[in-house]
Amino acid sequence: MVLLHVLYEHAAGYALFAVKEVEEIGMLLPQVEQSVLNISKFNSMVSLAAFFPFKSAQAALENMNAISEGVVHADLKLFLETNLPLSGKKKAVLGVLDAKIGAALQEEFNISIQTGGVVAEIGRGVRLHFHSLVKGLTAQAASKAQLGLGHSYSRAKVKFNVNRVDNMIIQSIALLDQLDKDINTFSMRVREWYGYHFPELIKIVSDNSMYCRLARLIGNRKELSEENLESLEEVVMDSAKAQAILDASRSSMGMDISPIDLINIERFSDRVVSLAAYRLELQEYLRSKMGQVAPNLAALIGEVVGARLISHAGSLTNLAKYPASTVQILGAEKALFRALKTRGNTPKYGLIFHSTFIGRAAAKNKGRISRYLANKCTIASRIDCFSEVPTSVFGDKLREQVEERLSFYETGEVPRKNVDVMKDAVKEATDVAAEIKRKMEKKEKKRKKKEKKMQELEANGETNGEAEVENGDAETPVVKKKKKKQAAEEVEAQAEETPSAEISTEDTPAKKKKKRKAEEAAEEAAATDNGVEETETPSKKKKKQKTEAVEPEEIPDAPVSEKKKKKKKKEAAE
Repeated sequence: MVLLHVLYEHAAGYALFAVKEVEEIGMLLPQVEQSVLNISKFNSMVSLAAFFPFKSAQAALENMNAISEGVVHADLKLFLETNLPLSGKKKAVLGVLDAKIGAALQEEFNISIQTGGVVAEIGRGVRLHFHSLVKGLTAQAASKAQLGLGHSYSRAKVKFNVNRVDNMIIQSIALLDQLDKDINTFSMRVREWYGYHFPELIKIVSDNSMYCRLARLIGNRKELSEENLESLEEVVMDSAKAQAILDASRSSMGMDISPIDLINIERFSDRVVSLAAYRLELQEYLRSKMGQVAPNLAALIGEVVGARLISHAGSLTNLAKYPASTVQILGAEKALFRALKTRGNTPKYGLIFHSTFIGRAAAKNKGRISRYLANKCTIASRIDCFSEVPTSVFGDKLREQVEERLSFYETGEVPRKNVDVMKDAVKEATDVAAEIKRKMEKKEKKRKKKEKKMQELEANGETNGEAEVENGDAETPVVKKKKKKQAAEEVEAQAEETPSAEISTEDTPAKKKKKRKAEEAAEEAAATDNGVEETETPSKKKKKQKTEAVEPEEIPDAPVSEKKKKKKKKEAAE
């Protein structure tokens, strides 16, 4: 008897369902399809054998990634080894919804795997009634688990390197092609519209962008004079052409034009000129982007042709996976299938025909050089796709090889061997990659140093802000200290201004008093300078008031001593 178990992978965990009477169910497949919708009928056919919940969202993501890649995860292996009856009289059959993971399980466990048919119908029923079949799991919890796992799975798949995005190249080359078509269409419209007024200008100027700029500059041809000759020369970059335009405007057969029509033509010409300028900017952007994403391919075949190859393949990775024979005819699929259908000659080249190498080759050598160029393009795209540090060294060497092969077809000069060229390229690329890594590390160090400085400045700014707030609160005491200092300085100045003749050799009571006052004032000033604020005692307050009250006029004259009088009398007698 066959025992069928169905494996079901849910966002909440792995579940193993045992199917009852599998042979009868297999025979009555239409009845199974109808009974899937009814939970009671479905329960009679299927029962939950085991359930393994995921421990965390990270574990769920790892398991789902493994299943999507067709790899048996350690959790799934342990779950099946524990719960699947691999030995016994009954032959176990495992039903799996995904054939890819089924093949991996068959190699791992050496059991018969069943997919499709009744397993698909049972899987549909399990998906519908899963929250009812597993105890403790609600419909809301199951939907939340599915939503969370779906977001994390999609986020993991969408992750990419910002510096190497080939999607931007695909979009820019598509826009470049669209702009070329639109600019040509709009330029023809300007030619037709302005041609009614000045038909001779079309024969003189053939470039679309230049014609639109001239239509905007000239306006009404009757107003064109010798004064406008310099501005015409600036646009056409040729004095003879500018003179021819001026002469043609004087003898033109065009019809007159109203001012409102002229305004509309000028506005439309402005739009076309701005589109042409934007196209040049976009082409420059594409060139820089190709230098970042696929420098070797751009160096070998050019930025535009390389971007077209990437766009046609879908991505740089897809292009790297293609063989050289596919790259050779990439873009000529219609011609290929038509040739296969009619049994005619297959095309020799596709998009790579726009390369300069095929244009320079002789007619008999075009097929050979296209095959050789496709081979080198494949090598360049693979190097670009899988190298860590992108450099254009290999692209330059491959381009030299194609040049040598082209000269070999023309002159018979034997080119260098591929092995020798690649050895030189590997050496050169190693040096260049080391230099690029060194520069990147240097930039990273500078960036980190700058960030550290900014953090320190921010921290210092916060500290200074707090200090300013504190100083703002303590503003009144500082003013008081300044007043005290000024008063002490005045007292010192008064002491210095006292005449030296009046000062006696001995310390008189008045002098002692004055000296003491000056010392006290100096002490107060020093205490104020050091930021020390002394407590004012009543005696100090009195002294302070006396010091402030003393003025220069009130300082008493020091009395002259008797010894000095006697000395003066003696000198007078002599």
